[in-house]
Amino acid sequence: MTRVAAVDCGTNSIRLLIADADPQSGELVELDRRMIIVRLGQDVDRTGRLAPEALERTFEACREYAAAIKEHGATKVRFVATSASRDAENRDEFVRGVVDILGVEPEVITGDQEAEFAFTGATKELADRTDLEKPYLVVDIGGGSTEFVVGEDHVRAARSVDIGCVRMTERHSPSSPATLGQITAIHADIDAALDLVEETVPISQAHTLVGLAGSVTTVAGIALGLQAYDSAAIHHARISYEQVQQVTGELLRATHDERAAIGVMHPGRVDVIAAGALVLLRIMKRIGASEVVVSEHDILDGIAFELAAQQSS
Repeated sequence: MTRVAAVDCGTNSIRLLIADADPQSGELVELDRRMIIVRLGQDVDRTGRLAPEALERTFEACREYAAAIKEHGATKVRFVATSASRDAENRDEFVRGVVDILGVEPEVITGDQEAEFAFTGATKELADRTDLEKPYLVVDIGGGSTEFVVGEDHVRAARSVDIGCVRMTERHSPSSPATLGQITAIHADIDAALDLVEETVPISQAHTLVGLAGSVTTVAGIALGLQAYDSAAIHHARISYEQVQQVTGELLRATHDERAAIGVMHPGRVDVIAAGALVLLRIMKRIGASEVVVSEHDILDGIAFELAAQQSS
């Protein structure tokens, strides 16, 4: 087992996983997993730049993570940055700040790389499940982008498109409750992106849909009737299309305060969760999925496994 630290900095959140990992057995012993909403992608879709206040929120989270990594004595650290920092003109400022705090340079990975990590993290522990038919479609609904990956034991095809929950919210400014016109516009945007995905990724051939990231886990928590967020209850929960449809409708009809009062809701997701739920629902409708298998293991776990493999080779 190798002790590693993986940091995933996305459009909406920055997350840390410190774990002892064995890439050969697929065993991963989690020591510390954290998530902070920093909204690094604030207004990036409109301005093309990372806002100063968004950078400072992110650097403050990095300082907290640096202390945790030092405390646990991780021997290898990898920091990956995804959609928002790929798109920003001033991403060099972001890179310099991360290096100063964590001592490692963030890798601004491509959407395809992001998809590979997400697929590994989400499916490695599903290998022995006889109740889940392959191929899998792993869908990682982030803040700026959504990754689609089809594969069995390895990735067959992958594509990233710009329909994350933050980007959809900023692009269409849905009110609380959302209007029919706003919902229709978001549907059209998502459907156009799904058309692009289907050009290269056979999403309709998948037999098991695996959903990742905060929009999916939050929808699952609401569907399960949880009073507070419970990772153990959410991980590998199977949520039906009808449940996703019901929760999405409730979120779209709710006021901001009503969404904020939901027990499983992280405060940083209140204003973007409705758009994230719509992305999930439209994907399920497009491929005819009767359910989504929800995973708490994702890109962070994939990074951790790769780090451990590098250490052992």
